[in-house]
Amino acid sequence: MRSTAVARKDLAQSSRTARREHARRRKLSKVSVALIGGPVILAVVAGSVFAADVRAQHRPQKSQAAPVHPDAAARKPDPNCTLLVPDNPLTARGLATPYRLVATDPAQGPCHEANPDQSAFVEAAIVTPNGKLTLYNPLVIDKGTRPAAPTARPSVPRGSTVGIWFGYNSAELTLRASGRRDGPARGQCVNGLPGSVFGQFAYCNAPAFFRAANAQIAKGHLRIPALGRAKDGLPCPTTRDFSVVDQDGSDNVVTHYLADAHGRIAQNNAASRAALKKAARLTNRGDRHHRHNGRTRSETTRAPKDLANGSDNLLLTQFMDPALGCKPFTAPDQSGDGRATSALALDELSAAAHQKAPIALVPRNDPMTLVDGRGSVAKTDAYRTGVDMPAVGAGADGDGAAFCTTLFRDPAGIQRVFKDKALFEKAPSPDPAMAPNLFGFLAARANQTFTNLGCDRLLGAANPVVLTMNAGGVVTDAVLTALGRTSASAAPSTGTSPSTSPSTPSAGRGAGTTATTQATSPTSASASPSPSPTTP
Repeated sequence: MRSTAVARKDLAQSSRTARREHARRRKLSKVSVALIGGPVILAVVAGSVFAADVRAQHRPQKSQAAPVHPDAAARKPDPNCTLLVPDNPLTARGLATPYRLVATDPAQGPCHEANPDQSAFVEAAIVTPNGKLTLYNPLVIDKGTRPAAPTARPSVPRGSTVGIWFGYNSAELTLRASGRRDGPARGQCVNGLPGSVFGQFAYCNAPAFFRAANAQIAKGHLRIPALGRAKDGLPCPTTRDFSVVDQDGSDNVVTHYLADAHGRIAQNNAASRAALKKAARLTNRGDRHHRHNGRTRSETTRAPKDLANGSDNLLLTQFMDPALGCKPFTAPDQSGDGRATSALALDELSAAAHQKAPIALVPRNDPMTLVDGRGSVAKTDAYRTGVDMPAVGAGADGDGAAFCTTLFRDPAGIQRVFKDKALFEKAPSPDPAMAPNLFGFLAARANQTFTNLGCDRLLGAANPVVLTMNAGGVVTDAVLTALGRTSASAAPSTGTSPSTSPSTPSAGRGAGTTATTQATSPTSASASPSPSPTTP
């Protein structure tokens, strides 16, 4: 999932190409989520997820018999997939009905939910007329297949308001009606602007949900917990904290699914795990083709794989918060045995209620809000509306240069990550193949964010985050230099060629060689041009 930087594209490139290139690079900046195909340490109750083998892929199923290019097997998975939205997505029946994943363009190859490079995720929040909040994660399956286990039956009391948010692990996710009725229209779904999708993000009925939730907050029926104090003495961070955001903040969800050995998907709950375990046991008992004796473990009886969506929300609530001694805002998950879990909607309600200045609102140079490679106020506002942020205002609001300056110069930004280095070094890394601890991961993420936001051009400055990597491309240390100054290396270089991002670790990853990197060369990649001129 990691890649080296590619050459800068012309600013006039199409939005599709820009988003595709961005998605390939942005995986450095998000939590690694390919939890299929390798050993996974999953503490379900605690909600902790650790990355495993990021290259495992699910074999295409015969049930999705779309025409495929002859050399599709040799190509990377199609980065553009479509979700077929149920007819009435905001109802209890609609929530329990699985969304179906298909290829946006079948000629580019199939889309499979069990492939972590193509997985899409759905997350819903429900607020009742008396201010009670619950969550529910609708299921996503391949078109033409059935769930690996029945979906949980949600409760949506009369008068409740439902909001739905989507996350995606590749480039462009498109929403489409699944039948004769227009599910996206009935759900008030927003996928971007006409002809220009956000990319990995979408939502249904989110503005109505936030209006209802905020009304309950005003009445005193719904209370948002205080942030509390972190171990560093500062307020616990939110998704709008400049020490948390990257090039595309407030995106994606914290949903988890289970996948069996056949690529069938189930919700993450006890009933699903029991059903998958029973099915695997029966398969093992009757697997005559492989001559299993009922006791020998076959490939089809492996424990269910965990699929998760890389997001700022997951990074904050499951990695940064524990390291800082903080606790996120949670609510019962109806699809997850009633466990108290975090969610995008809850994170945004908490951030809106408690985040103090400076507040990181989605800027116009966010790659997901670009139109044909240019900043768009209309698309930025459409995105902000889905996460309960105000529309772009006057002055520096939404300005890319101002966002970059605060992120990399203000003490409330990346400086806090480096100030808390000792705390983050003791915390587990979301992706050990990128960095051995949380600090290294956050430093690599910040380094790539500077490039992906085009901060080098906007500020006329070199990347202030300098990484030290070993021979395998693993980030072992980092320093933050003053913005605009030539940086010093974090550790002596041994002559290894520098790179703007950690490369995929080789089989012979060693600890003896280091390389320092600063993303300042003309070949550093960025899909984010200056926020002006602006399109409508």
